[in-house]
Amino acid sequence: MSNIPVLGFAANSGTGKTTLLSRLIPILNERGLKVGLIKHSHHDFDIDQPGKDSYRLRKAGASPVVLVSKHRRAVITELSAGEPTLKEQLYCFSDNSVDLIIVEGFKQESFPKIELYRLALNGPLLHSHDESIIAIASDDKLSTPLPLLDLNNPAQIADFITNQFLKTYA
Repeated sequence: MSNIPVLGFAANSGTGKTTLLSRLIPILNERGLKVGLIKHSHHDFDIDQPGKDSYRLRKAGASPVVLVSKHRRAVITELSAGEPTLKEQLYCFSDNSVDLIIVEGFKQESFPKIELYRLALNGPLLHSHDESIIAIASDDKLSTPLPLLDLNNPAQIADFITNQFLKTYA
């Protein structure tokens, strides 16, 4: 993989992964961390639009297409058959570009993850079948040997990331 710490957030659908991450990332940024993110989607998507130059050039056969302005960069790469792997996606990050890569998805792969669990969803816990889960963030008091974090307290989760997870990479 990469020399950059990679931490996943794994949960059943509807648990609130994106909601939590949208609250957690600004806290990590305030603490001086540059955070990159990889989100796996099970849906087909297009980020460029028909009629735009980047779309026309990609449809003409260019891959990757890098679209750049003074504000942001997008890399559009056509992928061949098969599900992408997390390892294949880490090339997007140079060793000095970010301090932490957060991953939403790729929960079947083995890399450090925090499991998110909501009691109301009554879904199965993932950590009993995934040894790479290093903590659980839940809205319920669970009996677990893993560190238990409050799913509704992103500052506490940020504390775990900065004071425990990232210390293993120091």
